[in-house]
Amino acid sequence: MNGRTDLIERLLKGEEWALARAITLVEDRDPRARVLIERVFRYTGRAYRLGVTGPPGVGKSTLLERLVPLLRSDFERIGILTCDPSSPFSQGAMLGDRIRMRRIAQEEGTFIRSMATRGALGGLARAAFTASLLLEAAGFELIIFETVGVGQAEVDIVEAADTVIVVLTPQSGDAIQAMKAGLMEIADILVVNKADLGGADAALENLESVLSLSPEAEEWEWKPPVIRTAAEEGAGIPELKKAIDRHRLYLDLGPLLERRRARLRGFLRRIVEEELEQRLWDKRGLEALDGKVEELL
Repeated sequence: MNGRTDLIERLLKGEEWALARAITLVEDRDPRARVLIERVFRYTGRAYRLGVTGPPGVGKSTLLERLVPLLRSDFERIGILTCDPSSPFSQGAMLGDRIRMRRIAQEEGTFIRSMATRGALGGLARAAFTASLLLEAAGFELIIFETVGVGQAEVDIVEAADTVIVVLTPQSGDAIQAMKAGLMEIADILVVNKADLGGADAALENLESVLSLSPEAEEWEWKPPVIRTAAEEGAGIPELKKAIDRHRLYLDLGPLLERRRARLRGFLRRIVEEELEQRLWDKRGLEALDGKVEELL
């Protein structure tokens, strides 16, 4: 039995060291990762994906630390992929969300992995969706993406998640920043965290006003609710869980299949783009580029 086959078999058994090793291959864009994904892809497609995004400092990790125990009533195994700023030297994940979420990290059936954005637009790490396929193959039923709010359009998370939660705070400018970043357009659920601080009522009113400016939805279409939370105290977390449950039910009535179809389409597009990019910028491609540069000089 070769090492690759052994890794795949152990991954499919749900062994976390094999999962961690496989994700590392994906992050490093190791050629072996392509074969690995091809072998396990048929075991994917069943997990529910939850995206959590928002500007830095809004308390996303604290919110998840409170929310995950409630989600465990529906999901036995939960995988969390946190996408951190990249080091300019090592391109490694720096913030260590496992420290911020240490309580749930110790629970059986929870796997947390910090991933670097490595320059990817939209805050979601380039390899995060591929890593989520590995989590699915390893038997994880719920996959949570926590993304960096960097002020850029968080389009990646739309392709990666079934339900998108955008977290803001009452602080002045959060809602405006979210609008500029395009976060309001992708939100299925809006959360005003740290609502025990001053300005929470005004923030809620502002969000409701922004939502009212959207084109009027059909009666059957989803209308994003605005949930008030104070994650440090656990306030509002049960209401957030209920909103997630309602959105899951809504998806089951029809939109889920279309979202997953779009997600797979985007995944395949990225594979093609990366393959073309790799071929374009290999040694021969660079030599051709150098030749063109010399012609122009």
